[in-house]
Amino acid sequence: MADAADFQGTSASPARRWLRRTGALLAGAPLLAGLLQLPGATPADAAGQESPQAASGAGSVSVAVDSLTPSAPTEGDTVTVSGTVTNNGKQAVTDAHVDLRVGPQVGTRSSIDTLARKSDDIQGPVGEEVGGKYTEKFPRLTPGVAEPFTISVPVDELDLGGDGVYQLGVTLSGETAAQPWDRVLGIQRTFLPWQPEEAGTKTRTTFLWPLVSTSHMAAETGSNEQQTPVFRDEELAKEISPGGRLDQMVSLGKSLDVTWVVDPDLLASVDAMTRSYEVRAADGTTTAGRNQELAKKWLTELQQAVAGKEVVALPYGDPDLASLAHNGTSVTGSLSHLKEATDVVDDTVKTILHVKPDTDFAWPVDGAVDPSIVKVATSAGADKVIARGDSLQDNLSYTPSAARPIGGGTTAVVADARMSTPFQGDLTKASASTLAVQRFLAQSLTLGLQTGKQRSVVVAPQRMPTVSQAQAMSEALAALQGGNWSESQDLADAAKAKPDPAANTKVPPASDYPRDLRRQELPRAAFEQIARTQGKLDKFKVILTIQSRVVTPFGRAMNREMSTSWRGRNVAAVGYRSDIESYLDGLIDGVKLIKKTETKLSGRSATIPVTVQNNLVQGVEHLQLRLTSQNPTRLKIGDAAYKEQPVAVNGGHSQSVKFTTSANANGQAKVVAQLYTEDGRPYGDPVAFDVRVTEVTPTVMLVIGGGFLLLVLAGFRMYTQRKRAAAREAAEPEEAAEREETAGDPQEPVGAPQNPHTAGDRRREESAAGSRAGAPEQPSDPAPDTAAESADPSGTGERVDR
Repeated sequence: MADAADFQGTSASPARRWLRRTGALLAGAPLLAGLLQLPGATPADAAGQESPQAASGAGSVSVAVDSLTPSAPTEGDTVTVSGTVTNNGKQAVTDAHVDLRVGPQVGTRSSIDTLARKSDDIQGPVGEEVGGKYTEKFPRLTPGVAEPFTISVPVDELDLGGDGVYQLGVTLSGETAAQPWDRVLGIQRTFLPWQPEEAGTKTRTTFLWPLVSTSHMAAETGSNEQQTPVFRDEELAKEISPGGRLDQMVSLGKSLDVTWVVDPDLLASVDAMTRSYEVRAADGTTTAGRNQELAKKWLTELQQAVAGKEVVALPYGDPDLASLAHNGTSVTGSLSHLKEATDVVDDTVKTILHVKPDTDFAWPVDGAVDPSIVKVATSAGADKVIARGDSLQDNLSYTPSAARPIGGGTTAVVADARMSTPFQGDLTKASASTLAVQRFLAQSLTLGLQTGKQRSVVVAPQRMPTVSQAQAMSEALAALQGGNWSESQDLADAAKAKPDPAANTKVPPASDYPRDLRRQELPRAAFEQIARTQGKLDKFKVILTIQSRVVTPFGRAMNREMSTSWRGRNVAAVGYRSDIESYLDGLIDGVKLIKKTETKLSGRSATIPVTVQNNLVQGVEHLQLRLTSQNPTRLKIGDAAYKEQPVAVNGGHSQSVKFTTSANANGQAKVVAQLYTEDGRPYGDPVAFDVRVTEVTPTVMLVIGGGFLLLVLAGFRMYTQRKRAAAREAAEPEEAAEREETAGDPQEPVGAPQNPHTAGDRRREESAAGSRAGAPEQPSDPAPDTAAESADPSGTGERVDR
């Protein structure tokens, strides 16, 4: 009758369709019940033998359903199923044929889960074969060879009954040489949602669309004014490249009605890539990044996608709230990092995306909560916690609305676990993706048919979907939003929905927290290392003239150290934290004292220089340099055992600070130089050196005094000799005159011997003698042994002998 109706272009009569549906339901009910029960042993199994069906090689052919369109058909649609069949046995299959089989309606959400787990089990119900021309035949299936198939059938030929979810099976039947009779050799079950008309009460569905990534930026920045950022690798560029994970999340999400959930660190990282940036290689060297245009394009597309949409922002870096609650709260300062990560969110998102984000939501990993997680999640200002139904469980026959009060003014928004988890796992195969899509739609429709009341449902998938997972999510959500039983809703509205009074509002104890999640948490040692890094930063920043150049990048880096993205990546997490701390240690060591060798002091007082070196690009101040003598009885610094002097050094310079010392005794004294911050905390390593004091001895004084005395005596001797010579020269003219008078010759005869001293010479000698006579007498001069000479000035042009 189905064939006749198809050839005539009409469907079977309503009465006939009702009889066929009723028969299929009655025939399939016991089979479905058997599938949902625990498998029992058959008589053959009990006897230790294979059952006839198992012995025949049943299940030797795998069936993959790669596509099912439309995912949620309505009246008048044609359902097209495509896929492949592969003979995994050792014998060829002959007279093979692929058929569609419609099973009974799946009435509960748990039945959907059970059927999905046994989707290829040929022992369960296979449903009624559609038959007729809606089949595809293969004369022979060779072992190991995959054959494609496509079957299209009008939805009316499927004999679907009332609204609900139906099992749709695709089977491969055929014969083998060992068992030459027709039987089912492989099956793939999936789900077919059937809601041909608009539902009277639609479910309000909120789908979270997460934009979260791993940590890509280091704390290191360039020394230029722009502080060029440094990326640890180019993985982020790959994610935002065409076809990359984040590129797909944006391109797929922009056409969907979703709530965007973003990590501000991801936005800031891509924004940093739009300008000059460096990429660090494995050997520690850096090269210039070249993906500026790619980053600009991705941000522009994201800005367009979120325009007019709800944007929920996580704390900066997406900190792991559960790890913080279980292992970090006992470490001083850990909660302050969460507060800082929350405070920077608003400005970061508004600056980059030009939208105001909602910062009232906290999202623990997988929505798993306990009292300590809720307490930490709300400590930074959030008053709504996104939990999940497998954590905050309800003991009801239906699924209540997502929102419910859990005390202290906090609202738990409980995401539906069955709708949030189908897109996990490997969905790279089309068959796996198709099954996930149909399972999601089946859960949604079954939920909507549970009661006649409108409810709000939240879907919270995994934080970082792969490309294939994102594509499956997009396909499922597009089908849902095009269906007749659901309508979209923002997360904020879902949180405001009237709570179901019967819903569970008791947060499970810490003992119920999933063990597999606890094993992935950041350990206490991670938070201790973060606290140690913060302590070093606090001591370092007080000496900087431009603190923001260091405080901001390290603050954001420590937010990333607490990220949920480190779960399952313990080695990488340790390496990242160590790199941050090591880089900070290097900056701190950039301001230091230059080491000194032994210093020698000759004398009772001297000056000791100590050099402060600043290798940073910015100046440092608010430092005190203290020089301490460890043996003040021998050597004092100033007038005491130590002395301090303020220090301020420009970037890239050194400064020598001089200290006055005084020695009381000969010998060696140890001296220690140490930098201190203004609050009295030591800065950097001390520099110790020895000072050897050599005092001036009496012997040395006698030698120096004797030498000085010899110089005085030599000078005195030279002075007396010159005085005597001058006196003899002055006496010679007088003796000559006396001789002339004695001779009685008034005139000198011609040819007589000439007097070597002329009148001019005599006048010069008289003038010189007079000058010596008029000179002041020195106390040390000896008494003159000659008569006083004339004090008249010398004649013009005369030479004065001294």
